[in-house]
Amino acid sequence: MEALGASSFPSFTHPLISKTIFEKPIIQIPLTQKLTSHVPVVLSKKGNLKSFTAISPTVLYTGESDYTSSPDQDSEAENEEEKFDWFAQWYPVMPICDLDKRRPHGKRVMGIDIVIWWDRNENKWIVFNDSCPHRLAPLSEGRIDQWGRLQCVYHGWCFGGSGDCKFIPQAPRDGPPVHTSLKACVAVYPSCVQNNILWFWASSDPLYKDILSKKKPPYIPELDDPSFTNTMICRDLPYGYEVLIENLMDPAHVPYAHYGIMKIPETPKSLKADREGGKPLEMTIEKLDINGFTSKQLLVNSYFIPPCMFYGAFSSGGVPSKKSPSSARTTEEPPSPVLMKKMFLLFYCIPVSPGNSRLILATSRNFGAWMQRFVPRWLFHIRQNLVLDSDLYLLHMEVNFDSFLVRINANVRGCIFTVHIFRILFRYWSHTVNCSSCNLAYKRLNALEIALQVISIASVGIVAAGKHGIMSAAVRNTLVSTAVLCFVASKWLSHFIYTTFRYHDYDHAFR
Repeated sequence: MEALGASSFPSFTHPLISKTIFEKPIIQIPLTQKLTSHVPVVLSKKGNLKSFTAISPTVLYTGESDYTSSPDQDSEAENEEEKFDWFAQWYPVMPICDLDKRRPHGKRVMGIDIVIWWDRNENKWIVFNDSCPHRLAPLSEGRIDQWGRLQCVYHGWCFGGSGDCKFIPQAPRDGPPVHTSLKACVAVYPSCVQNNILWFWASSDPLYKDILSKKKPPYIPELDDPSFTNTMICRDLPYGYEVLIENLMDPAHVPYAHYGIMKIPETPKSLKADREGGKPLEMTIEKLDINGFTSKQLLVNSYFIPPCMFYGAFSSGGVPSKKSPSSARTTEEPPSPVLMKKMFLLFYCIPVSPGNSRLILATSRNFGAWMQRFVPRWLFHIRQNLVLDSDLYLLHMEVNFDSFLVRINANVRGCIFTVHIFRILFRYWSHTVNCSSCNLAYKRLNALEIALQVISIASVGIVAAGKHGIMSAAVRNTLVSTAVLCFVASKWLSHFIYTTFRYHDYDHAFR
């Protein structure tokens, strides 16, 4: 987490999480950057898959650019500081709108492979360990049977919402009930739906069975407020959680990396000025501890609630509310009356595995609600995907360049790098296939493209087969025009489908 303090807040280097211990060796955050001497890291000698402890010293903030702290002070602070347990936290998984109740879904969070499925008997989403206890086949490749149970497709074992095995096809009907054995059960993770997002607790220990009654995920009341309009997008990213968090907290890169997306009429003039001349960024840290931080930059209030949520609140016009702008809460309280135009930009940052992360981006506002009624969700995703594409390759290469093609022959380097860029920016598998709105639009537009081609060919065929005496010149010209228009429309649609749902090459030089 040293990168958060150093890169995101250049004038304030107090660590957000100063001592972190991974209790379970499931995931490690790769240390690809060169560590400075003031951030000691203690690694286990038992191998790469064992737990490690990252220790950051406590520094004294004096309001100036230089910070000093003695080793003795650091040692005393380490003993007093609270540990952050990464596996005793709520993690967002997917927006509910992108989950299909008819089938199981396989996901990975914190290095844990999980399967999500809808239990119609309990009328709720269930999160299992994605491994059948019989032969360890992935349950995410299974199906929901006619009785609403999750069935493994390898040998047909069926499981209920509590993880118990309901049926083993190979077991004798008149024999002992072997399916009731504890060895036949699947590990169940606590889960809940909040703000239209599925959350799960990253530990299947029975100790946390009732954790929802004691601790809830961060709650944003505006996402459930009918006076606010909301959009969500989810995308897998080819760089780690720590890089994702740091990038979102870095406003200095926005006028440069995202300038091609910002060139629209409503772009603030201040952002254009930043790109042309640049200027120091003023940011005030109002709170900073193990539970997150609160900061303010100009008119933007930013909040970070570890381990996953970072969001900004914008407001303009009207009468300001007496309360602070929508700090996240763990209890569902009714939202206060809206007195001004408000907009929230929420980032749910999900650690997937080393070098991979997932982002759920949600926007909420209490103005312009008419757009949501007439514009499908996938149209909003076009621009949001472009924003993610504009620095996607930069962030991936930031942490992977040293290990990729360092010694490759110069004659083939360009070709292989081109293939590598294509793989990184190929958005079909990272978004389209998992987004219910984009996936449906992709299938329908493909069908429309084929229909246009059929109409074009059919029109040409009719003209070619028709006789001059039977077909008038007006009809002939109409058919030819239809064939040409349909052909041109199908070619344009093919390009639109490809760049919108499959691959869009982002070239900063021409943005």
